Amino acid sequence: MSGHSKWATIKRQKGVNDAKRGQLFTRLGNAIAVAAKTGADPAMNPALSMAIEKARAANMPMSNIERSIKRGSGQLGGAQIEQLLFEGYGPEGVGIIVETATDNRNRTTSEVRSAFAKHGGNLAEAGAVAFQFSRKGLIRVKAEPSDENWLKLLDAGAEDVQNVEGEMIVYTDAKALGQVRSALSESGFDIIESSLSYEPNSLVEIDNSGTLAKIERLLEAIEDQGDVTDVYSNFDVVGAAAGK
Repeated sequence: MSGHSKWATIKRQKGVNDAKRGQLFTRLGNAIAVAAKTGADPAMNPALSMAIEKARAANMPMSNIERSIKRGSGQLGGAQIEQLLFEGYGPEGVGIIVETATDNRNRTTSEVRSAFAKHGGNLAEAGAVAFQFSRKGLIRVKAEPSDENWLKLLDAGAEDVQNVEGEMIVYTDAKALGQVRSALSESGFDIIESSLSYEPNSLVEIDNSGTLAKIERLLEAIEDQGDVTDVYSNFDVVGAAAGK
């Protein structure tokens, strides 16, 4: 899982400072709208609850959040937001999955295809890349690594745990995400964020700094597209590239 985790860490470090706040709020709002299509009450809709949680962590105003919920649940009318999944390859055959939320399927497809093409990648047919990943729940917990915490996390239903700079990243079965999240909260853990994720089943090792730079430029170009909500990849940085 280290390939995705390293890229996710890069994204967290970049945070709001490297993103235009308006574009970030648009992405978060679209994700909320997609989740709200199956129910406007976050207490009864775990997906919506997690989308709101992400938005609040980014300091998105409550008025924006409420408007996105109303839009997704059809209370405001207008074009509906739909979720599209794209699969593709980058340099050295690195697998990439792109999640988007959009009100214009043709625009989003064109923008994602262009980002791949301009940076040495290409889109693939549905299913060509997804089989290399597994759908997992991911929970970021603010906690120092210790044997006691590890045992508590495993007892709560964690399948795997990683330590990343003062956080513990908990991986769960996708269907058990809500249950594990509740168990961690009841155990007193400070939950930073929870979401569904695509985790690689195996990793493509990248040991050349030039190749790594190409992959990172491609991933950044994809993330810069306004309708993109998440990007997942299956590369791992090793050897000389790790010390670039």
